[in-house]
Amino acid sequence: MRVALVSTCAVPVPPPAYGGTEAFVATLARELVEMGHEVRTYATGDSAPAGALRFRFEHATWPPDYEAEAVHAAFAAADVRGFEPEVVHLNSPDALAAFARCAAPVVVTLHHTREERLVAPYLAAPRARRIALSHRQAALFPELAPLEVIHHGLDPRLHPAGAGRGGYCAFLGRIGPEKAPHLAIDAAAIARVPLVIGGPHWTGTRTYDEYFAREFAPRLGANAALVEWRGELAFEAKLALLRDACVLLFPTGWEEPFGLAMIEAMLSGTPVVAFDRGAAREIVDEGVTGFLVDDTSGMALRIGDARKLERAACRARALERFSARRMAQQYAALYHGLAMPSAAAS
Repeated sequence: MRVALVSTCAVPVPPPAYGGTEAFVATLARELVEMGHEVRTYATGDSAPAGALRFRFEHATWPPDYEAEAVHAAFAAADVRGFEPEVVHLNSPDALAAFARCAAPVVVTLHHTREERLVAPYLAAPRARRIALSHRQAALFPELAPLEVIHHGLDPRLHPAGAGRGGYCAFLGRIGPEKAPHLAIDAAAIARVPLVIGGPHWTGTRTYDEYFAREFAPRLGANAALVEWRGELAFEAKLALLRDACVLLFPTGWEEPFGLAMIEAMLSGTPVVAFDRGAAREIVDEGVTGFLVDDTSGMALRIGDARKLERAACRARALERFSARRMAQQYAALYHGLAMPSAAAS
């Protein structure tokens, strides 16, 4: 099939470091191409996805710029007519308006938690097929029902197993209240185990600056003997962090739509101790790939149990449930059903 994937213009595809949506687009493009589909990705000129690349902006427009995203989407909507795709797959609600008159079926994946301002663009595009990352995310958007759920997947070839010989717990995510690294520090301090944190601090944003000053920096200073913050990590450094960790701490402070860091860790064989919030219970298989807890005390108590889990079994379960090929096959089946409904029905 001919598939047009429309990413954002905020981060390249694949992202050099941070960028969950763009990592998803890169993974899906690569798998679809390997499966024999013709893929055209709309991203930025500094991208390198599998298949063909089309772009309006030479470089990523970080931080996110909604005016730039509108220009990017309008360019993609005009350019896609010459490609004549059988399906267009969008990855931002901001792109829906530009594709309102698209001749091909439109799929849109929700990559965000619930925000009231984001509901209207979906309601204004009733023809678009909406895909949630988790059942929990879908439940938070009752007015968009029915939402099909397709869990994320990653390429195991890019996430090799590790032995966890670093002797530390890891935290991976941006330094902000929704990711709550301060709670990972609290849990590590209670358990008296080393913690290595990988993640960017977005300076210049009031919410993140206030969080950094009020919650993160004081704890970092008070626990300097136990906690190391490495800042934002490039892909290989991120993999090394996860391979050498004995446990990933995931104390999410919001309704996490999915949580890619959890399956990144599991694929390396590193079990996860996560707050039972958002999509965590759909991802963590208790006693195999990790444990679910309610608070920092529970997280501290479960670190020792998680360290005893078989890393090979953890990776095997992640391979079974969260491979990129499984994800791509689900999307390909969806595309086929939309493009050729009579054939799919028969």
